[in-house]
Amino acid sequence: MAFAVVAMLFAGCNAVDMEQYVDELYDRMPQEERIAQLRSGYMDELFDEDGKLDPAKCEELIPYGLGHFSQYAMQKPMDPNVLRDRVAAVQEWIMNNTPNGIPALFHEEVLTGINTKGSTVYPQQIGQAGSFNTELAELKTLQTSTAMRKMGGILALSPMVDVCRVPGFNRLEESYGEDAYLSAAMGVAFAKGLQQGDLTKGVGTCTKHYLGYGGGGETEEKEMLEEILLPHEAMIRLTGSKVVMPGYHAVHGTNCVENSYILKDILRDYVGFDGMVVSDYTAIDQIPGLDTPVQKAAAAINAGNDVDFPTGSNYQYLQEAIDQGLVAPETFERAVKNVLRHKFRAGLFDKDPYLYSTEKIVLDTPEERQTSYDIASQSIVLLENNGILPLKDPAKIFVTGPNANSMWAMCGDYSYPAMAYFWKHVKEEELGDPHIVRLLEGMKDRKPDGFEITYSRGCDWTEEIETKFSQVGDKRSWEYALLHRKVDSGEVADKEEALGMAAQSDVIIAAVGENVMLCGENRDRQGLRLPGKQEEYVEELLATGKPVVLVVFGGRAQVISGIAERCAAVIQAWYPGEEGGNAVADILYGNVSPSAKLSVSYPNTEVYEALCYNTSVEKDPRVQWPFGYGLSYTTFDYSGLKTDSKASTSDKYLTLSFNITNTGTVAADEVAQIYLSPTENGQNIRPIQLQGFARVSLEPGQTKTVKVKMYTEQFGYYTNDGARQWNISPGTFEVKVGASSADIRLSEKVTLTGSHVVKPLRDYYFSEVSVN
Repeated sequence: MAFAVVAMLFAGCNAVDMEQYVDELYDRMPQEERIAQLRSGYMDELFDEDGKLDPAKCEELIPYGLGHFSQYAMQKPMDPNVLRDRVAAVQEWIMNNTPNGIPALFHEEVLTGINTKGSTVYPQQIGQAGSFNTELAELKTLQTSTAMRKMGGILALSPMVDVCRVPGFNRLEESYGEDAYLSAAMGVAFAKGLQQGDLTKGVGTCTKHYLGYGGGGETEEKEMLEEILLPHEAMIRLTGSKVVMPGYHAVHGTNCVENSYILKDILRDYVGFDGMVVSDYTAIDQIPGLDTPVQKAAAAINAGNDVDFPTGSNYQYLQEAIDQGLVAPETFERAVKNVLRHKFRAGLFDKDPYLYSTEKIVLDTPEERQTSYDIASQSIVLLENNGILPLKDPAKIFVTGPNANSMWAMCGDYSYPAMAYFWKHVKEEELGDPHIVRLLEGMKDRKPDGFEITYSRGCDWTEEIETKFSQVGDKRSWEYALLHRKVDSGEVADKEEALGMAAQSDVIIAAVGENVMLCGENRDRQGLRLPGKQEEYVEELLATGKPVVLVVFGGRAQVISGIAERCAAVIQAWYPGEEGGNAVADILYGNVSPSAKLSVSYPNTEVYEALCYNTSVEKDPRVQWPFGYGLSYTTFDYSGLKTDSKASTSDKYLTLSFNITNTGTVAADEVAQIYLSPTENGQNIRPIQLQGFARVSLEPGQTKTVKVKMYTEQFGYYTNDGARQWNISPGTFEVKVGASSADIRLSEKVTLTGSHVVKPLRDYYFSEVSVN
């Protein structure tokens, strides 16, 4: 009955009266129930061995309810309908047996689809960023959100929108790459699809890992607030994203979860964030220099962190912290009310809250598989091609390499297969659905008449365990046994057999790269060249004299200089998801023309420091292929750039347009990129910066016109001379249109006239683009 009373009291909640209702509910709650709202736990602990909810365990573990349930969908592999029924049973017990019956927030990871058995595995984010397709990004998360909400999930701990500029960063795969504009555009699309414009129906997003994870945490404030902050800021201000997760790292010497500079000063006071801040798993445990969980809880909540994930192991001592005077009552009240506000926004106190669906839940529908395929085919980058691709028939194709016949070439970290394998030791043969299409399977199934496919593995990923052990990230993974292992392919790698078959072929497809144990959270390896003896194996394939098409899978750019130049073609496939085998095969056969562009600067040497195209217009000698680069099976001509030559700093926007023509014989997409550069020193903007893009589909001989509204705020910059502000200054700038950051096809100068304009924050983050 407790929930019924609260629901009646708060029915019809809206933004105007939400604060009144939150205040009234808070006043009704006993202190134990308030503390419970700041904690999380694992749902499976409440069920007996037969899968039935155990009321005695509930009375013991959650007598005052619980604010959150952690990674509720991945803990045990089960049918989504059974999972939904478990959520329903827990919510029912909480709503009827705790003081105010406050429903819990069930959260899960959804980076590449729902992190649960049977869910669609979409391509990893680093590859998807290369599609430059925000519409597909939004469709993917709309599909994810619809299924997850049916299963009782209300909050996603996704997406990762860190601007990652260190090529060797082991979690780069989860990001959208090195550019702030592209990361922000893709992050906003992710949030739009997942939240569905209505938190009572969609799934809430969590922008992470705030602020500067992956190499941006020690940048100067100008770069941090102009670029590193941009994806978080845009998601918060444009989509109403209401949850932020601080990273494990430190900013200016202080761990993010206890860093009031980023959590209060920047996030709340500057950006205006009014949502809930949640810790990364075990991040509060890792606060240095403090001896007790009471002290750690106080440090985190005082700095602005509201919730302790994954179990509230520190926040369970908050009452002691309050009693000792370490935490002020108003600080504690702030945190609890931030959680309650999110629950109101998610509709948990509506008269008929959407806590789960009663209909039959089906995962990995044909529509979802098609979306996964579409993203994959637009995420695969053609880096080199001497004319060998698309493959010509008749031909005898030899497929080889450690990633040629492996699902681990397709599944990135935070997909269910990767998480189940890493955390739960679930073997490949035990994973079940969804079906992961391997490259060899795709090559056979998509094979046109006239082709013959042969296969031998040839070499393994590594001969020895290469995974590095380090105590960083999620503390739960600091177990030697978790990291000290390598993936068993289940195949024999017979190099002699493989080289003999290679010599008898017309073309060699060598699938190389990383796997789930060589890249990902808490997983790294020595060096950035190909793991193990893969490079040596490619050298032996090249020595046969047969053309080698190198297909590189993995979560980051792997250094292949020295062999790439001698390959007939090079493809960067990333982790392309469950339909990856079909997508790569279709590109090799020419069923689809490659269209993806690099979302990172691809190094030709091992780089462990920030590397980004926007620091100079001059070629960086460490870069083999630049940001925005990618080849096609056709050619494109850019022409007719027209732009407003002048605009006032007080104008909202200026316009430009240009034409793109497919001058080849193959239907294809081109990703046109719009950059902005200063024309003189002292203009306070980057030497070159992406400020727009357009994906244009063209038949052979077809011309289309791209029209762009470019906002004057995009010409601006951040300063802090005692007050943080966004500035738009008069001056002359160069607008550039290119096929990559290093391949500028058109440019025109634009002059902003008028007086210097100052704003607290920018309101316009992205160009508006249309294609006719």
